[in-house]
Amino acid sequence: MVEKFIQQHELVLLYVSRSECSVCHALLPKIQGLLESYPMIHLVHIDANVVEEVASRFLIFTVPTMLLLVDQKEYIREDRFVRLERLEEQLQQICNLYMEK
Repeated sequence: MVEKFIQQHELVLLYVSRSECSVCHALLPKIQGLLESYPMIHLVHIDANVVEEVASRFLIFTVPTMLLLVDQKEYIREDRFVRLERLEEQLQQICNLYMEK
């Protein structure tokens, strides 16, 4: 299902967490708020406890992990300690470039 979603959307932010991760729970609403400014980016939230294959498919060793996929290719990877300001700058750059296409 995740693979199909990634194939159907050009810009996808994959957010991988675990149910027992307090950092994951605290960060998700901030990411969702950030993405309100970038409606072209589609968020997919995956609990690695439920979809265990996600860790091996995307080489995820810690949570939370975020991957920005552009046309199914990884452009940004952030994990554990995410600097939201830096992430927003990167998202803006990629969205600007993407809209110029």
